[in-house]
Amino acid sequence: MGKSLSAGSFSAQDKLVINLALDFSRHPAGRFLTDGPFSGQRFREEFLVPALKKARTVVIRLDGARGYGSSFLEEAFGGLVREEQMTVEDVLARVRFESSDPSVLLEITEYIKDASPKKSQATA
Repeated sequence: MGKSLSAGSFSAQDKLVINLALDFSRHPAGRFLTDGPFSGQRFREEFLVPALKKARTVVIRLDGARGYGSSFLEEAFGGLVREEQMTVEDVLARVRFESSDPSVLLEITEYIKDASPKKSQATA
């Protein structure tokens, strides 16, 4: 199993910044890897989770992309709770969002708060 995403599991730095449009794609879309190369799952697994393993706080700069579909946002950020087993409180404390569009910030916060941890096969 991989390294824990709890706030005490890192050692490198306090803050890491991801500019989603420059570092990932100006055209993020889709939920799953099968939906295309710039899906929410890929962003979470290849960018966000590694950043959370390296830094106490990760800042996501959202401006510059051509827009965000709900499936991308929910999978990328709600997926931290559902798939990565982080608590809502930990996600909200450790992942910061910057955007000139306040509605995107509210939408992301709701996806995080509404996410439920996935039940493991042992308890299902």
